[in-house]
Amino acid sequence: MLLAIDVGNTNAKFALFRGAELLARWRIATDDRRTADEYMVWLDQLMRIEGHDRADVEAVIISTVVPRALHNLQLLAVKYFGVDALVAGREPVTWGIALKVDEPQSVGADRAVNAISAQAVEPGKDKLVISFGTATTLDHIGADGAYLGGIIAPGVNLSLEALVAAAAKLPRIAIEAPATSSVIGRTTESQMLIGVYWGYVSMMEGLIARMKAEIGKPLTVIATGGLATLFQEQAHLFDRIEPDLTLNGLMHLYNQWKTMI
Repeated sequence: MLLAIDVGNTNAKFALFRGAELLARWRIATDDRRTADEYMVWLDQLMRIEGHDRADVEAVIISTVVPRALHNLQLLAVKYFGVDALVAGREPVTWGIALKVDEPQSVGADRAVNAISAQAVEPGKDKLVISFGTATTLDHIGADGAYLGGIIAPGVNLSLEALVAAAAKLPRIAIEAPATSSVIGRTTESQMLIGVYWGYVSMMEGLIARMKAEIGKPLTVIATGGLATLFQEQAHLFDRIEPDLTLNGLMHLYNQWKTMI
């Protein structure tokens, strides 16, 4: 089995694959101080609950946008799985796609992995990949799989946290779809929810429209991240939702590398 690990700024996701089959997935809050031993105590219990044995893990691949978290994850692979972890984007597991931007070295690992995964699900088409995380990113992936640039915007939860932190009397609210389509709230909470939800929908609609106009060709819009389904419920912004886009991208990257060795 392959253990794929994707570390974002907010959460780290772990998944087991057998070939191209996703067997299980788990999530933990990102903490760059967490040790290899702590990871293993948590992960071993979850693997056992779902009937998997860590002795069956033959390889580990890691993608991270939190550099300080990498060492302990590499130690996890060596100490508890007996393998050297592969790091996405580093030798010997280079991307295998063109990064056609001015500073290719600055492209986040998650965005490159998403491009690989998007190409696997929609080959031969231009794609717009929208990822909802700590930041919301919109990326143009060419028909040949090349990464062609994109947009970085504040994430939904980040925007809401900034609002609450800066305004002493505003309460914390959960992100959810408003109860009605009205954009005139009658309470503080409903006004905040309308502002966050429909304000974000409007931003997405505007950015998608602008990117489509600039690119000038049909685009398949692929969304990933926990909030994608929430926005799709009422706004129908996306052509398809791929919850495991990044993890599947790591699987594809590993399988491509394996065929070359």
